[in-house]
Amino acid sequence: MFHAKLYINGEWLDGASGEKQNRSNPANLYETIGEYTLATKEEAELAITAAKAASKAWRSLSGTSRGEVLFRAAQQLENEIADIANIVCREMGKPVGEAIAEVKRGVALLRYYAGEGMRALGETYPASDGKSLLYTNRVPLGVIGAITPWNFPVAIPIWKIAPALIYGNAVVWKPADPASITAFRLMQVLEKAGFPKGVINMVTGKGSIVGQTIISHPLVDGITFTGSNEVGKLVARAAVERGAKYQLEMGGKNPTIVAADADLEKASALTLSAAMRSAGQKCTATSRVIVEQSVLESFTALLLQKAKEIRLSDPLEPDCYLGPVVNENQQRSILAAIEQGVRDGARLLIGGKAPEGSLSNGCFIEPTIFDRVHPRSELAQHEIFGPVLSIIPADDLEQALEIANDVEFGLSASIFTKDIDRMFTFLNRIEAGLIKINGETAGVEPHAPFGGMKRSSSHSREQGRAAIEFFTALQTISISTSRQ
Repeated sequence: MFHAKLYINGEWLDGASGEKQNRSNPANLYETIGEYTLATKEEAELAITAAKAASKAWRSLSGTSRGEVLFRAAQQLENEIADIANIVCREMGKPVGEAIAEVKRGVALLRYYAGEGMRALGETYPASDGKSLLYTNRVPLGVIGAITPWNFPVAIPIWKIAPALIYGNAVVWKPADPASITAFRLMQVLEKAGFPKGVINMVTGKGSIVGQTIISHPLVDGITFTGSNEVGKLVARAAVERGAKYQLEMGGKNPTIVAADADLEKASALTLSAAMRSAGQKCTATSRVIVEQSVLESFTALLLQKAKEIRLSDPLEPDCYLGPVVNENQQRSILAAIEQGVRDGARLLIGGKAPEGSLSNGCFIEPTIFDRVHPRSELAQHEIFGPVLSIIPADDLEQALEIANDVEFGLSASIFTKDIDRMFTFLNRIEAGLIKINGETAGVEPHAPFGGMKRSSSHSREQGRAAIEFFTALQTISISTSRQ
C-alpha cells in the first residue's frame, strides 16, 4: 500500500494537518491501493514560495543544461514503465496496454522537450535604419501552476511540466485527486533526474484549498489547467483578476461523420474504439456518430456486431479492451445520463447498465449504444465521459455538418469518406481543433499542437513547438550603436 506524500522544495512531507484520503481500485473497490496527503493552504503557499526562490537560478541555466535534466527524467521513466503503468491500471482503471502506451508517451514527451533546449527562441528582423540589431527573445514566465486531470495521469502532467521546465520556469503541480497515487510515483521518478530543489513541487489535496491557492497566489505567473468547464471558469476568473497568464483545456462532445461512401468496416471499428477505449474517459473520445441515411442500417449493424464482442474485464488483463470507469461517482453520473437518454426517447440498442456477478464490486459499465438520438437532446449535447455512443442520422453531408457543429464544444472531429470533395468540405466547415480524416477522434502525436475551439479551450495550444507560446513571454529588442 502506498503512502503518498507532498513534494516541496526537494523534500517529501507528510502534511501538517495529518489528513489522508484513501484510493481504491475501481476494478475492485474492496482493494485499497494507497493513501495520499491532503495539503493545507500553507503548504501550497510553501510550494509556491519554493518555486519562486528556485526560478531565478533555473532560468539562468542554458537550455542545453535544462535539457540534460529532462533527458535523465526520460530515462528514469523508461526504466519504470511497467511499474508506473501498473499503478495507472489500479488507480484509475485504464487497461494495461493503454497504460503502457501512455507512459511511453510520457517518455517521448520528455525527450522531445529536452531537445527543445537547443532550439532557437527568437527571430531577427531588418531594422529600418540599416544599422541597429532588431530581434526577439523569449523568456520564462516564472512560476507555473499545473493543475492536471485523472484520465491521463502521466501524459498530461508531463506535457505541461516538461515544456514549462525546458523554457526556464519553475512548477507547482496539483494532480487530480483520483490520480494522486500515480502522481506520487511519477514525482518519485522525476526526482531521480536531479532537478534543483524547488524547481518542481507536487501538492495533493482538495481543489477548494490547494487549487484555489495556486490560481489566486500573486507569485504564480501562469496557470495551465485541464479539467471541467466549471473549474476552468474559476481558473480564468482568478487569473484575469490579477493579470496572470492562463491556459485551459476542457470538455468535448466529439462527432464522427460516416459518409455514404465510407469504408463501413473501418469506420465501425475505429468509431467503436474511439468511443469505448479507456471506458470513454478521453476528452477526445467519440460520443456522437452522425451517419448518412443511406448507410445507417448497414453501419449500425456492423457497430452492434463489434460492440457485442467487447468483454468487460480487469484492466490488468493483457487483452483488456474495456475496464472500469474511475470511481463510483463517475459510474453513477454515467448511469444517470443513460437513464435520462431513455426518458428523452432515445432507443437503447446495447448495454446501459452496470454488470452483475464477479465485476459488480467494481465501477464497470457495459458498452452502451443509442440510436434515434435527437441532436438537441441532453444525450447529444452534454459530455458524459463514459462508454456511451449516440447514433444520429443525417440526410446528407450538409446536415451532418450542421449537427456536428451544433454543440458548445469543439475539441476533435472525424469523417470517414473516400471522396476528396467531401474531405475538403469537412475540413473547411468543421469547428474543431483536432481533425481526423478516416481516423478516430481520439489521439494526437506528442510533437503536434493540441487544443480545441469554442468552449473546449482558451484557444491556446499544448504540446509540440506550440507550447512555447504559453510558457514564455516574447520580448522585442533593438540595439543601436553610436557608429554612423
